[in-house]
Amino acid sequence: MLLQIDTLAAVEEQVAAIEEPVQQSMNLWEMAQYGGWIMIILAILLCGACYIFIERLVVLKQATREDKSFMDRIRDYIHEGKIDSAQNLCKQTDTPSAHMIEKGISRIGRPMQDVQVAVENVGNIEVGRLEKGLVVLATVAGGAPMLGFLGTVLGMVQTFYNMAQTSGGIIEMSALSTGMYQAMVTTIGGLIVGILAMFAYNYLVARIDRVVRLLESRTMEFMDLLNEPA
Repeated sequence: MLLQIDTLAAVEEQVAAIEEPVQQSMNLWEMAQYGGWIMIILAILLCGACYIFIERLVVLKQATREDKSFMDRIRDYIHEGKIDSAQNLCKQTDTPSAHMIEKGISRIGRPMQDVQVAVENVGNIEVGRLEKGLVVLATVAGGAPMLGFLGTVLGMVQTFYNMAQTSGGIIEMSALSTGMYQAMVTTIGGLIVGILAMFAYNYLVARIDRVVRLLESRTMEFMDLLNEPA
């Protein structure tokens, strides 16, 4: 008798487990679709920010690539009077610091103040080239969350509109789900894009500051080189 009761209880548990509704999970793609056209703009901004970040990383890596014996060879060429060889070495190196020194070498023979001004001007131009695209990245960092909030407002407007269209004062959650999903999803999407762009921007600024310090060091080293006795 007890065995039959246990068997019936086990069967009832299996039937209850079968009849229990299975909860469906939502992936990121399905969630993004609820955001509407705002999510398309955010996706474009994210792709643009990723492209700028990767492209600037490559440029900055090339800018910091330098032969440790570069300045020693420049010093030897200048002391030996081989100005053309020094300029050719700068052209072959093709880095921001090499461009600065090449400009300074072309001004040898003029007052030291003129040489330093020429070198610093080239340095400012090189830094401006390194900063290319950072304005766009900063704009994405600030604009993406605002677009997300815009989607939130539009979603709430859609929700209240659906509520106003109901008759008899009966509101079904299914009629409000679209607007609520848009309100939440666009906020999340905007914040994610904005946070990633902000981190990328700050990282690139830190890398550019490192290059600027390198250029300042090379400028001082080059000016000291010109003041050394032959």
